[in-house]
Amino acid sequence: MSSGTSSVTPPEQRESFNLRRFLLSGGGWPYVLVPLIPLALALELTHASSELIFASSALGVIPTAALMGRATEELAERAGPGIGGLLNVTFGNFPELLIAFFALVAGLQEVVKASLIGSVLGNSLLVLGGAMLVGGLGHERQTYNHRAASAQATMLLIASAAMVLPAVFQLVDGGGLPAISAEEVDFSSAVENLSLAVAIVLLASYCGGLLFSLKTHRDLFNPPAEEKDEHGEPWTIKRSVTMLAVAGLAVGLMSEILVGSIEETAESIGLSQFFIGVIIVAVVGNAAEHWVAVYVAAKDKMDLAVNIAVGSSAQVALFVAPVLVILSFFFGEHPLALVFNGFELAGVLLAVLIATHVTSKGESTWFEGLLLLALYTMMGVTFFLA
Repeated sequence: MSSGTSSVTPPEQRESFNLRRFLLSGGGWPYVLVPLIPLALALELTHASSELIFASSALGVIPTAALMGRATEELAERAGPGIGGLLNVTFGNFPELLIAFFALVAGLQEVVKASLIGSVLGNSLLVLGGAMLVGGLGHERQTYNHRAASAQATMLLIASAAMVLPAVFQLVDGGGLPAISAEEVDFSSAVENLSLAVAIVLLASYCGGLLFSLKTHRDLFNPPAEEKDEHGEPWTIKRSVTMLAVAGLAVGLMSEILVGSIEETAESIGLSQFFIGVIIVAVVGNAAEHWVAVYVAAKDKMDLAVNIAVGSSAQVALFVAPVLVILSFFFGEHPLALVFNGFELAGVLLAVLIATHVTSKGESTWFEGLLLLALYTMMGVTFFLA
């Protein structure tokens, strides 16, 4: 009898095993960083060094973004493709949008623009390259729906071209591009109004893209769903809403602390605010989503991986950037003009053109991923030395 009794696993041990298994899974690792959230708050309240505050709050954004993504996904599954798509639009880029908003209010407009460009570069080169490299190491060739990828890449290309227009207007009008060391530049009202017009057209285009992908051609963007192996039991609507609210508050708190430490951290460690915005803040704001793309690519789900990489870039250019421009007319000293510096303009045009070319074939190899990562690395070194 004693041997039979000892073979039964206690509930506490089973729960501990399941928790450990979840934290080590592809979707669970961000929650290992949860203790950094109260640590960042404690460091902020005790006025610790800016480097510690910046590092802890930056890493603290990752689990809050992961929780928000999970809650949004659970709600989207129950709401259907239409409302679900709107939920993903609203909350999918919320952490990044909130970080940029606090930076906007703090007068760090050039950091905002750097983080926007950094998100496009990160998704188009770092995430797409990482997904193709990791996925390609286990498969000779990986295929995906080239029509869906091409449609998203076209939206991204058009949005990038539109975001360049205010800079062209500024140069032709006799003005100059922002300096790398600038925090906020007060452009002419003509450039600000042009940026607002571009933002409105981009938002209208994004609404058209939603109609295209969620209604008229949704079969192109919504392949048959596959089983999820890491999420376990589905959440109830009440739990999803509660977790979404908790994640929203945590993201807001971490974003405010992060932005408040940028200036002092940049001075103390010798990095430009431009580099912090274009590389560090951009990567941190999307780290959980970046990992998911690489993780599913390793499982040969390249449709989802390409959708995350290219689709997220398009969302930043068509949705996040225009929303920030419109908000800047109500918050901050000056409206946000979409006039990027020379490094940002070159980076976004090169990245988008190359990503569009790479995804047009409908198949990928590990070597293409390596080349995309090599380009992102070279851009990072250039931005570091700028």
